[in-house]
Amino acid sequence: MGLFTAINIASSGMAAERLKSDVISDNIANASTTRTQDGGPFQRSRVVFEAVSSKHPQWRSPFCPEDLDNGPGKGVKVREIVKDTSKGRLVYDPEHPDAIKSGPNAGYVEYPNVNIVNEMVDLIAASRAYEANSTVIEGAKSMFSAALEIGR
Repeated sequence: MGLFTAINIASSGMAAERLKSDVISDNIANASTTRTQDGGPFQRSRVVFEAVSSKHPQWRSPFCPEDLDNGPGKGVKVREIVKDTSKGRLVYDPEHPDAIKSGPNAGYVEYPNVNIVNEMVDLIAASRAYEANSTVIEGAKSMFSAALEIGR
């Protein structure tokens, strides 16, 4: 594995985790938004990652069946950002401008399906993953720098 391969793999992880942090920040910022341009309460978003795999494996794991083995990884990419369609919490507040006017939930306001505690845990995990990828880049740089010193 070359220097740039290791850096490219780690940088793809950093880019994906940065986007995940941005999406989580958007969720937190809109945790109290009861009306969007679409008319309903804000819907939480999630980031779905996908592995970028090599079609020509250089090394094969002896523990993975051959038909499932995609070879060494090439990094990660964001496959899509999806909306969480679960219902938000209902809070009784008949004076609120977005309160439901009729039906069994009359007087209730539907708030977004964003749980701040879960979002903060996800944000910490994304931050740690970003930091781990940064450490991989620093390690690769120092390893190849040491290899160049041997040649002197």
